[in-house]
Formats: sequence, C-alpha cells, structure tokens
Amino acid sequence: MINIGRICVKIAGRDAGKKCVVIDVLDDKFVLIDGATRRRKTNILHLEPTKDSVDIKKNASHEEVVKVLSKLGISVRQTKPKKVEPRKKQMHKRKEKPVKIVKKS
Repeated sequence: MINIGRICVKIAGRDAGKKCVVIDVLDDKFVLIDGATRRRKTNILHLEPTKDSVDIKKNASHEEVVKVLSKLGISVRQTKPKKVEPRKKQMHKRKEKPVKIVKKS
C-alpha cells in the first residue's frame, strides 16, 4: 500500500494534518517523505495513505516534489537556507604572573 509516489497525510507529530508524498521506502517500518511537511524519515504508522499517487522517481529532489504537487494543487513547504555567520574567535584570558618582590640588602 505504501510505495514510492503515494500521497499520504501525516497523522502524528508536528506536521499532523499535512499532505506529503513518499520519496523512498527505507524498510518495512520507515519511509522518507517530503511535501507540505518537512523532508524526513517517518514511521508508516504515522501516515494515512490516500488513494492518490504520483509518478516520481526514488529520492527525488525537493524541486521535483514541488513541481508534481503544485500540479495537484497541494501547497508545499518552502524553506530558505540559513545564513551562516563565521564564528568569532574566542580569546583566552591570560593569567598574570605574580610579581616577586626582591629585597636588596
């Protein structure tokens, strides 16, 4: 029932109620999904398969998923890559050496 290209609805987790498409079948319990949800590995018990299916290749890119689902009228989650700022170099504080007082006699 769950195969590559099957449109499903997430029924558990943060993306519950959103539609997705199966990108890859990982094993008998887990699949890789993408669509209105986040692209991630998901337990098949957390998916409700619909009768609809799309023609998509295994491990399709997010852009390919967007094209296929937009033809069906399903809005897809768009993300922007995060801006990575260079980390500031951390300076270690140096301990001051104690000053020895030398008495002259």
